[in-house]
Amino acid sequence: MSPDVVKDLTPTGVLRAAINMSNFLLVTGRAENGEPDGVSPDMARELAKRLGVELKLMQYKTPGEIADDAGTGTWDIGNIGAEPQRAEKIDFTAAYAEIQATYMVPPGSPLQSVGDVDKPGIRIAVSARSAYDLWLERNIKNAELVRTQGLDASFELFVNEKFDALAGLRPKLSTDIEKLPGARILDGQFTAVQQAIGCTRGLDAAAAYLKEFVEELKASGFVAASIEKHGTTGRLSVAPSA
Repeated sequence: MSPDVVKDLTPTGVLRAAINMSNFLLVTGRAENGEPDGVSPDMARELAKRLGVELKLMQYKTPGEIADDAGTGTWDIGNIGAEPQRAEKIDFTAAYAEIQATYMVPPGSPLQSVGDVDKPGIRIAVSARSAYDLWLERNIKNAELVRTQGLDASFELFVNEKFDALAGLRPKLSTDIEKLPGARILDGQFTAVQQAIGCTRGLDAAAAYLKEFVEELKASGFVAASIEKHGTTGRLSVAPSA
């Protein structure tokens, strides 16, 4: 382990890992000590173990808030979806896990495929600054994106205002659909959210180590075992090797 890596990743002597508490696939509950538990915390714990330091899990309500704190010295690593907009300030690894993002449509909707959604007059409800919202912002050309603060709020807007589509992660939509009889989740995906680890740009030694670390944990089966342990098999997938 290069001393530069340890210095870059633990300037306070503790690894401060920013965790997105709104991602219920990556944070599935609480450990016995009350700390967040799941695949994302597992990745942080393993990194702290290899660095030989204590771990502080910093709990954020949204990934956008984690991105806001990039470069401020508040956290040392951020476990969020890798997106070009966020990558302006964060040096990301390749993904360690992927989650499909698609649409739910209301009962009786004429929309049949993901490709049908981006048309004039279509209103899409989406949780603001989620990784898939950032993708939609870059790629939606004709439909209207209407943002809310949080996943539950986007579902409520979709239902109460009779929107044409709700954008979300397939596993979350599979839960929401039970609350709206007759609704459908469209086949396929418009993107797959790439869950990764990032550090502040400019920390080259740390960034290089993190990239190797993630590839090793995918290849060794660590990520797959964590997914199975936390009961997210079939909803969360190990990302391909970089």
